[in-house]
Amino acid sequence: MQTIRKNVRGSGSEADRIRKNLSRETAMQRLAPSILSANFAKLGEEVSNVVNAGADWIHFDVMDNHYVPNLTIGPLVCEAIRPLTLATIDVHLMVKPVDRIIPDFAKAGANVITFHPEASEHIDRSLSLIRESGCKAGLVFNPATPLSFMDHVMDKLDIVLLMSVNPGFGGQKFIAEALAKLRLARARIDAYTARTGRPILLEIDGGVKVDNIAEIRRAGADTFVAGSAIFGAGRDSDPHRYDSVIMALRAELAKE
Repeated sequence: MQTIRKNVRGSGSEADRIRKNLSRETAMQRLAPSILSANFAKLGEEVSNVVNAGADWIHFDVMDNHYVPNLTIGPLVCEAIRPLTLATIDVHLMVKPVDRIIPDFAKAGANVITFHPEASEHIDRSLSLIRESGCKAGLVFNPATPLSFMDHVMDKLDIVLLMSVNPGFGGQKFIAEALAKLRLARARIDAYTARTGRPILLEIDGGVKVDNIAEIRRAGADTFVAGSAIFGAGRDSDPHRYDSVIMALRAELAKE
């Protein structure tokens, strides 16, 4: 899956050179800021800034106050931010049922759509609907949801998202057991890729920060959702407000 985003044009400073070098070293690892933690009074500006600061994807959390105890945003917001960036828009559906709203997000400009297996009566059908709508498809696993849900639909999976918090609210603490689950998911995905030659991305969401992202990467993740860790660390002195925190995250990802 190739991500297209705006290039960061620096002034040739040392910081710009470091950012470009780190970005090359972690080219196969994606940072996906969750706009759930952004300033919604100026959401378009937040999206533009975080992408220009070096983010790869925009993570878009959709909650319905039914499957999860919170209510967030829908397709109209996705449609509104789509013209502002070429970055991948990664829509995470925390809604039940899911099939009705999948085509709406595809039309609104989503590139990736993931959902929870508990929220679909027919997982295979829902994955097929996402792909038929022109998007990459994935399953999301809550901390206690078994990975066995993926076993018979891996041919329809482009991405697997593991929750390292219980869904519904931002700013939660990382659940350490998610590291063991990441290793198990990575083993399943690698075995499938070895058999078929088809890669599947492994994304993590919840409590990802500068001080734990390297350990999370070593456990097998290649795509990292971070909300408050990024949007809560903006600096007015940064050219695009979030340059420093994204550089710090990439520096940690570059560590062995």
